[in-house]
Amino acid sequence: MALIITEECINCDVCEPECPNEAIYQGVEIYEIDPMKCTECVGHFDTPQCVEVCPVECIPKDPGHVETEEQLLAKYHNLIRGAEL
Repeated sequence: MALIITEECINCDVCEPECPNEAIYQGVEIYEIDPMKCTECVGHFDTPQCVEVCPVECIPKDPGHVETEEQLLAKYHNLIRGAEL
C-alpha cells in the first residue's frame, strides 16, 4: 500500500529528502506522494522514513493504493532496475 499525505501537512519540508524513491514532491498546496514510486521504504528501510520524521503525523496508508509486501518489494526492484539504466 502506498502512503498519502493528508491536508494536515504543514509543508515543513522534512519528508521529501527522506524518501529513497523520490516519491514525495511539492504539490499545489502540500507535499504529495507518487503512488507509483512509493514502496513504504520496503527494500530500503524497515519503516517508512517520511512517517518517522513527520511532526504532525499526516502520512497514513493510502486506501486507494492497496499493495502487499511482495508487491511493494517488486515495485522496489523495478524502480532500482529503472534507475540503473
